Amino acid sequence: MLIQLFIFLLDAVCGFLTAALLARFILQMVKAPFRNPLGQFVIAMTDWIVRPVRRIIPGLFGWDMTSLLLAWLAQALALGLALGLSGTLLAVSPAPTFMVALLAVLATLKIAGYLLLGVVLVSAIFSWVNPHAPMADVFNAISRPLLRPFRRWIPDIGGVDLSPLAFILLLQMSMMVLERLRWAVLAG
Repeated sequence: MLIQLFIFLLDAVCGFLTAALLARFILQMVKAPFRNPLGQFVIAMTDWIVRPVRRIIPGLFGWDMTSLLLAWLAQALALGLALGLSGTLLAVSPAPTFMVALLAVLATLKIAGYLLLGVVLVSAIFSWVNPHAPMADVFNAISRPLLRPFRRWIPDIGGVDLSPLAFILLLQMSMMVLERLRWAVLAG
């Protein structure tokens, strides 16, 4: 019982840190402004770990690889400890280490998927309720490149943009594939 509580707490803390690091990566990737409450929160949550590691790991093609690698490491740490404490991993060898690394990639992609799902939903709500809200620019800066391919093929119907719905459907299908891959890695 105590181990399950610890694993739950570890998963929650590492999941939150991973989401914050991925948010930092995404905000920098789309060149969204950081002078807003969300950007300031993300910087405050992640600066303590990103700045020292950035001295070792440089950016690549203008991408903040430090944040991305740290997000993956947070998931690898959480999964490795959870699998070790639950008795699933009994030995430290290349096979279980590779399994944890692969599961961490899948978990990081899953959290990124949920983050993007939330961004697109909030952006759609802002467009319906208050498109000139101060935070709308940040969410639009992130969702615009994601929805652009869908907007080319899906016309507005009655003044309603259905591209977020198409994106969410595609994202949900991708999340289902990720879950199947996770189960295949765990079974194999």
